[in-house]
Amino acid sequence: MEGAISSPANTRVAVVTGGNKGIGLEVCRQLAGNGVTVVLTARDEARGAAAVEKLREQGLSGVLFYQLDITDAPSIARLAGFLKTRFGKLDILVNNAAIGGIEYSHDTDYSSVTCQEKEKLSGMDMDQRLGWLWENSRETYDTAKKGLATNYYGTKQVIEAFLSLLQASSEGRIVNVSSHFGQLRLFRSEELKRELNDTDSLTQERLDELLDMFLKDFEADKLDSRGWPKYFSAYKVAKATMNAYSRILAREHPELRVNCVHPGYVKTDMTIHSGLLTPEEGGSRVAMVALLPEGGVTGAFFEDFKESSFV
Repeated sequence: MEGAISSPANTRVAVVTGGNKGIGLEVCRQLAGNGVTVVLTARDEARGAAAVEKLREQGLSGVLFYQLDITDAPSIARLAGFLKTRFGKLDILVNNAAIGGIEYSHDTDYSSVTCQEKEKLSGMDMDQRLGWLWENSRETYDTAKKGLATNYYGTKQVIEAFLSLLQASSEGRIVNVSSHFGQLRLFRSEELKRELNDTDSLTQERLDELLDMFLKDFEADKLDSRGWPKYFSAYKVAKATMNAYSRILAREHPELRVNCVHPGYVKTDMTIHSGLLTPEEGGSRVAMVALLPEGGVTGAFFEDFKESSFV
């Protein structure tokens, strides 16, 4: 599972969640290409091992696989124990694993999309493509709940389990793969926007309360009247709360670098390959933030290789 890999004591070590395909695989490739020892993680052992083999065939020997399900506490604890024993620290944590929080009418396998639809997609801009994606999906209470469990709570569990390892690094950094869908302008309630943007007084406990409120409003069909985001609601809410949590962490742990990054609208299984960017292009935006010079910014949101607004 872990593979035979040796690295000098001063080599930086990175963990990438959801690293077996798409953006995650590209982040692993680009970090390894910059001399970082990469622990590629995935839920599926066979797929994760195959991804590592693929990178090794490309001459990237500093990559190893470890099984991780970010919604499973024992799985997270096993990886934390392995990192502590093997490396004694963690320099870079890239939280990439995520789900759409929706059900697709298509298989996420692009082959299920007809030639006619592919041709139609090719002439669309981003908003039109997102509209097509929404038309081919359905958001239920169960998918929303699973979306929050993975995209917010799963990521948070990983961060909490690895905090001491990141603090053992000379400059530990956390890169949360976010989205422009997490920007607060998509909330229609000014009160919610204000509260999620007030990260000087916002607490983790309050974020939990807001997520509980969102699910109750979802179940009661009150998302619209309460001013929550429309369309892909759970995904937007999870990314917005993860952005807020990242800023809280940056405030509470000035010794770390905690940043969020929007990789762009990428052709992946999650978007039924309707995106405008390749995984390589999306991965490069994430890798750039992971490899920022020491002593750089913390608590920031990056888009198109530069700092942007959470709002």
